[in-house]
Amino acid sequence: MRALRALSTPEKIQRFLDEIPYNLEKNGETVRSPRRVLHDRTAHCFEGAIFAAAALRVRGERPLIVDLASVRDDDHVIAPYRVRGQWGAIATSKFAGIRFREPVYRTLRELVLSYFEDYYNDAGEKTLRGYSRPVDLSRFDRIGWMTTASELWPLTEYLYRVPHVALVPQGYARGRHWMDRRLYEAGYYGYPGTRHMRRGRTPLG
Repeated sequence: MRALRALSTPEKIQRFLDEIPYNLEKNGETVRSPRRVLHDRTAHCFEGAIFAAAALRVRGERPLIVDLASVRDDDHVIAPYRVRGQWGAIATSKFAGIRFREPVYRTLRELVLSYFEDYYNDAGEKTLRGYSRPVDLSRFDRIGWMTTASELWPLTEYLYRVPHVALVPQGYARGRHWMDRRLYEAGYYGYPGTRHMRRGRTPLG
């Protein structure tokens, strides 16, 4: 796909995802292939990660995705990449703070931890708890994951079955931890559609 070849750096891939509307799935759930993302000009976080993995593959890199697991919240999916042995990530989200990461992290765990403070639900609770091992999408070449017109449900089913690693200590995970109100507000910058902010008394600082 010529359009993917034009996205020759992680920054260009991220810019493309930032410039297209976030897929709110108003007409039902979707898992678009990269070709459909190019055609429809929209993507949610899973579709964005798959798209980024395809663009990275065109550059000669492994097409990897990682699931970020949460409690009382939606999971998030990122496309990790490496530059000179350091990890970075490409991602799209409704929330400003859980998108692109520069390749400055020594391990995958460090990369995932960088999302912790900005990963929260509408109530303002920090919700990130774990992450999957990287999934190489080349295992799905047999179903044409880069170009198919069909929904990529097999990728969804596989991703949530792979082993996940706990990110925070058990004692911390049992508690509930809250965002500072100013950081909460900042994360909603550019939020698509109607914003659903919690009103009245909240645990937010």
